[in-house]
Amino acid sequence: MPAKTFLDTNILTYSIDRADPTKQETAISLIAAHAKQRSGIISTQVLQEFYSAATRKLGVPPTLAKQYLTDFRIFDIVQITPDIIESGIDSSILHQLSFWDGLILAAASTANADILLTEDLNHDQTIQGIKIQNPFL
Repeated sequence: MPAKTFLDTNILTYSIDRADPTKQETAISLIAAHAKQRSGIISTQVLQEFYSAATRKLGVPPTLAKQYLTDFRIFDIVQITPDIIESGIDSSILHQLSFWDGLILAAASTANADILLTEDLNHDQTIQGIKIQNPFL
C-alpha cells in the first residue's frame, strides 16, 4: 500500500505556475501519482490557500481556480475543526513553526499521513511521526 501523503499548498500551486517549469513538472507528476494511487491528502486550509494564491499571485481567473479546486477533490480532504486548530497551535509552539505550518502538520497528523510534501519545512525531518520531504530539492 502506498504511503499516505499530505500535499501542502505549494505542491498544488506549482502545478499551475509556469514561472518555474521544473517545479511545475514535479508538482504535476506528484499530483497525478497520488491521485492514481489514491494516497493523497489535502485539507480545507490547502484549498483556501491555493485559491488565494492562484487568483491573487498567479492571476488565474476565479472560475478556473474554482475548477482546479473541484479537480483536487480527488484527494482525501481533512476538514479543519476547532480541535485541529488547537492541535496546530500546540504544534507551532512545540516545534517553533508558524501557526499555518503547525496547522498543516496537525491536519496531516489527523489524517494519519506518513509523509508531508512541502518546501516550507526542513527536508528529511520527522515531526509527530510524519516524514517531511521537499520534492523540489
